[in-house]
Amino acid sequence: MFDTKNINPRQIALFNALTISLVGGFANFLFIRTWWIPIVTFIVLFIISYFLTHFVIQEFIYRKIKLIYKFIYQTKATKREEFYYKNILPQKSMEEVSEDVEKWAEQRKEEIEILKQNEAYRKEFLQNLSHEFKTPVFAIQGYVDTLLNGALENPEVNKKFLNSAAKNVDRLVNLIDDLDEISRLESGEQQLQFTNFIIQDLTREVFESLAIKSQDKNIRLFIKKGCESPITVNADKEKIRQVIINLVDNAIKYGKVNGSVEASFYNTDGKNILIEFSDDGMGINEEHLSRIFERFYRTDYGRSRNIGGTGLGLAICKHIIEAHQHSIHVRSKPDVGTTFGFTLNVRKD
Repeated sequence: MFDTKNINPRQIALFNALTISLVGGFANFLFIRTWWIPIVTFIVLFIISYFLTHFVIQEFIYRKIKLIYKFIYQTKATKREEFYYKNILPQKSMEEVSEDVEKWAEQRKEEIEILKQNEAYRKEFLQNLSHEFKTPVFAIQGYVDTLLNGALENPEVNKKFLNSAAKNVDRLVNLIDDLDEISRLESGEQQLQFTNFIIQDLTREVFESLAIKSQDKNIRLFIKKGCESPITVNADKEKIRQVIINLVDNAIKYGKVNGSVEASFYNTDGKNILIEFSDDGMGINEEHLSRIFERFYRTDYGRSRNIGGTGLGLAICKHIIEAHQHSIHVRSKPDVGTTFGFTLNVRKD
């Protein structure tokens, strides 16, 4: 019995030839009633029908299938591929060919979905980038036009307008610097300077540098009890400083008055150190968590812009940690708080 799921062209030709020759031979036997003529008829019909069927399948059906395979791979066939099309492919069953085509179609569907997502992300990114640039540029333009139209001669407003214009220029410079840093991190142009340092000491330095901001909202910055013992990591100290500053600064910005920011450190497996920063602030809704590290993405656009920043801080953190061959993550619940965490290599001797 043939396996109908894996039948090949030769089996089809054999089955077809056997059927035709048996019918022809039996018909001859019924009318002639001798043995040798039906036998000769059977042999002749078997040979002719076998090769004819095999030829038709090979030259017409599988030629089309070969064209489909060439279309699937969309490349000019090499000598190896020509050998495959000529010798290996005909051995494949129609079921296997169907599976190959279905697999290809599924891959193309996934690629199209990815392209659509990337296109949507690109459009959103360009819109956000345009908005981030237009706001300070239009503000500067307004201040300069007002000064040129006579306000420059008014000592009560000229210095105020110039200071406001200068702040917007600083905002533009910071935005360009952040974009440039992300670009260099992505391209690998930014070389990391790996050194051994105690992560708790670096965290305390960041806490001290942000003390004035935290005091304005009476937010307590501290290291979790039990995590004070020095842990030495191997990383680019200044880049990790930048990551910690961004995370703690965000925790202060979005934290509640009289709240707290807690740092914790864990040696997870002797090779990796987990660093986490937790606050008890407003938290982040679940639908935003998967996109929080995208450039310019804001959970509440208007509110976030009023707080300040370029919208690139978390994106820079992500790229810095990934440049260290590690990952950064976030856990959050509205009105409970947010925890950002990342891993680094333990010290190297």
